[in-house]
Amino acid sequence: MKRSITGVILILVAAGGWILWQSLLKPELPVSIASGNGRIEAIQVDVSTKIAGRVDSVLVQEGDLVKPGQVVATIDTTQLMAERLRAEAEIAGAKSQIAAAEASIAQAQAKLILTQQELRRTQELLKKGHASKETYDIRVSEVAVAKANLKAAEAMLTARQRSVDAAQAVAQGIQSQIDDATLVAPSLGRVLYRLAESGEVLGSGGKVLTLVNLTDIYMETFLPSTQAHRVAIGAEARVKLDILDVAIPATVSFVSPESQFTPKEVETASEREKLMFRVKVRIPEELVMAYIDRVKTGIRGVAYIRLSPLSSKESSKESGEAPAPWPDFLQKLPSGIHSAPQTNSQ
Repeated sequence: MKRSITGVILILVAAGGWILWQSLLKPELPVSIASGNGRIEAIQVDVSTKIAGRVDSVLVQEGDLVKPGQVVATIDTTQLMAERLRAEAEIAGAKSQIAAAEASIAQAQAKLILTQQELRRTQELLKKGHASKETYDIRVSEVAVAKANLKAAEAMLTARQRSVDAAQAVAQGIQSQIDDATLVAPSLGRVLYRLAESGEVLGSGGKVLTLVNLTDIYMETFLPSTQAHRVAIGAEARVKLDILDVAIPATVSFVSPESQFTPKEVETASEREKLMFRVKVRIPEELVMAYIDRVKTGIRGVAYIRLSPLSSKESSKESGEAPAPWPDFLQKLPSGIHSAPQTNSQ
C-alpha cells in the first residue's frame, strides 16, 4: 500500500515538474500575439551553364560569400572564338559585296541616262524625218532595259545589305554565347555546393554551383484559422531562435489564402487543429546585411506575430487601447536595432 502511495506521489511530482517546465519554456503570450515554430530558410539558386562546353575554371569554394555579378566560373570558349572570327570574315565579305552592288547601281544609272538622251535625240530626228521608226523603237527598248537593270542593281544592293545583317546577327549570337560562358552570381549569397570541377564537360543547363540567396531570409510557420485571419501583410513580428538570446525583428510578407493539413514537424496547441495556414515572416535585408557573416539557414526557432484587432464585439475591448507590448523575452533585440523596419511583402 505504501509503495502505491509513493508511486502516485512520484507521478504527481513528475507531472507537476513537467507542467512547470512547459510553462517556463513557453511563456504566456498576450491574446494579440500568435506564435508558431519554424526554421530559418532561404531560396537556393542554381548557377548553371546556358551553353554546352568544358568547364574552364570554378573560382569559388563551398562556404564562400559571393556578391551580385561576381564571376564564379567560366566555360572554355576556344571553339566559339574561332566561330566568331569566321563570322567576322563573313561580315567583311558581305560588306565588300555591298560596294560592288553600289558600283553596279551607278553604272546602271549612267546607262539609263545615256539611253534616255539617245531616245530624245531620236524623237527629234523622227519628227524631222531623219530617223526611222525602227530606230526609235530600238531606243525605247534600250531605255526600258536600262530601267530594269537599275532596279535589278538596287535589289541586289538590298540583298547584299541583308546579307551583312544576317552575318552580323550570327556574330552577335556567337558573342552572346561567349558572354554566357562567364557565369556570375545572380545575387548576394553563399556557396552551398560546388557541383562541377575544371575539365568536366557539361551539357546546356548543367549545374556548376548552388547558392543560398541571402537577400531573402525568412521563417515559415503555421497558424490556425482563428489566428491566421487576423494576420496582415506587413504585420510586425519577432523571431526567437533556439541558439540566440535575442529576438530578431521581422515582418509578415505572406499569408497563404488556402489552408492545409498540419505538417508533421509543426507543434500545435491542440490535436484538433488539423488545418493550418502557412505564414511567411521575412527578416529585413538590412538586418541580414549587418550580420551577414553569422547568417545560417536551418536553425530552428519560433516566430511571434502581432495580430490585427478583432472585428467582432471583442474588438471594443481593444479600441482606444495601445497594442500589447512584446513580452520581456522578446524585448531584447540585436545590438543597434530598436524596432522592426518595414519591408516589402513578397
